[in-house]
Amino acid sequence: MRKESSYINGHFGARNDESFIDVRNPATGHVIGRVAEADEAQIHLAVAAAARAQKPWGKLPAVERAGYLRKLADALVEDASSIGETLAGESGKSTEDARNETLYAAEMTRYHAEWARRIEGEVIPSDNAYETILLQREPIGVVACLIPFNYPVYTLLRKMAPALITGNTVVIRPSNHTPLSAFDIARAVDKAGLPPGVVNILAMQHAQAATLCTHPAVGMITLTGSVNAGRTVLEYCKANIAKPSLELGGKTPVIVEPDADLESAASAIVASKTTHCGQLCTAIERVYVHSSIHDRFLALLRGKFAAVHIGNRAEDPSRMGPLISDRARQEIHAKVQRAVIDGALVETGGFLPEGEGFFYPATLLSHCRQGMEIVQEETFGPVLPVLRYDTLDEALQMANDHQFGLSSVLYTEQYRVALKVAHHIEAGELYINRMPADPYQGFHAGWKRSGLGGDDGKHGMLEFTQTRLVVMRY
Repeated sequence: MRKESSYINGHFGARNDESFIDVRNPATGHVIGRVAEADEAQIHLAVAAAARAQKPWGKLPAVERAGYLRKLADALVEDASSIGETLAGESGKSTEDARNETLYAAEMTRYHAEWARRIEGEVIPSDNAYETILLQREPIGVVACLIPFNYPVYTLLRKMAPALITGNTVVIRPSNHTPLSAFDIARAVDKAGLPPGVVNILAMQHAQAATLCTHPAVGMITLTGSVNAGRTVLEYCKANIAKPSLELGGKTPVIVEPDADLESAASAIVASKTTHCGQLCTAIERVYVHSSIHDRFLALLRGKFAAVHIGNRAEDPSRMGPLISDRARQEIHAKVQRAVIDGALVETGGFLPEGEGFFYPATLLSHCRQGMEIVQEETFGPVLPVLRYDTLDEALQMANDHQFGLSSVLYTEQYRVALKVAHHIEAGELYINRMPADPYQGFHAGWKRSGLGGDDGKHGMLEFTQTRLVVMRY
């Protein structure tokens, strides 16, 4: 059985076999590894190492930091197969999907390396003669990165790469469901030759995470997680007025107009809802279908949902894999049962499968209403409620009648409809005639309770900077 320990200041620490986290393969439920829990002393060591390393790291020319990031990307590519194998075992993904996630993370790391010569300040005209105003961009310092379980390799680099290129150092807490791949990345960091202390990776429980996030040397906390996790991080930030960057829950709506390509839309919706068992913050969570096509579109969805089979993707990649834990499965099933009590009709799925692993079938619900819990709360699983509408204004009203505003989707061939939705949808992203994909040159940022700040692109990179105003008389 694989065992791992904290990576601090360029070294793996001694394992504490009396305090560890079991890592399970969600397709079987079996323990495949153990990761030592960091204690408070180790957390203080990691933050101190990051703080010491930050000053010289931040003073390096950005192009030199970019060189390290390119070496890290090379190491990720070289180790993509082994990292993918680790990730597949702890997440339930197929080996191919997990390897591709690693390669995509490497490509995104290279993208952020390209910002080295583009971290720009401003020259601002002054109202006074013989005076120049400069606005400079500077690193924040030590960044605490809190990583989710669903795409742990990609999200780790999504946080780490922009933090490093802008001159920060990081202390990373991976999800306790998927920590093994994070320590594979630590070895890639070693292979790339990054200076000790620039990257530190520790597995920990919530009490120790609080110690990390409230440490006086931590200047920023970046999280991808639930709304409740975001509220907790905001409480942590209050201790030292640390900067938060939060990518939180979503409930992505799809509006399907009468002129849409129904076959294409149905196939894309089912693929989005069943990829990684629906465990993606931008996965489709509710569908609004025009009344004139509702029954025909529901029949399309029903047929495609029924054709989705569950199973271990390590053995058969054509099947939909498991949820991350039995607790997640039980919570999702309870939501489906409450929806049925509230009047929803189960078109496919809606039951707890027998056998090992944390599987749940692709579940399609009709006869849903806007006020139902299944429409209002994020399921983060392969469950899809379908609702009908009569006018585009009604569809927009229902899509916007929500606590979340992360992503949204529209299927139409009418440019006037597309422009109207683009100007009125209350979400950080709108995808037209395609599913959400979070292009790393864009800006992935939510409205409402879906977050503060964001990831990706120029604006995501600048999240990891602070400004200094310099006013010079001459």
